Amino acid sequence: MIKVLFFAKLREQVGRSEIELPALDFGSNVAALLDAVVAEIPEAEPVLRQGNILAAINQEMAPLSATVADGDEIAFFPPVTGG
Repeated sequence: MIKVLFFAKLREQVGRSEIELPALDFGSNVAALLDAVVAEIPEAEPVLRQGNILAAINQEMAPLSATVADGDEIAFFPPVTGG
């Protein structure tokens, strides 16, 4: 299983803080996981497809091309802004 977490404004927009999904095929990446999340929560597609979503694998920042493995924890969150 892969644990998917949503943080900050994404959590509010998606309507939940986390979901668990079955492990993807060997070699799948964060972008493929994002597709699986949208398939599971179709109403979240506009939020998750903004193009500026950040991801972390096991609490380390990762690009959408990073490989995802069974047992990983993936976090999605909006870009951090400062002021």
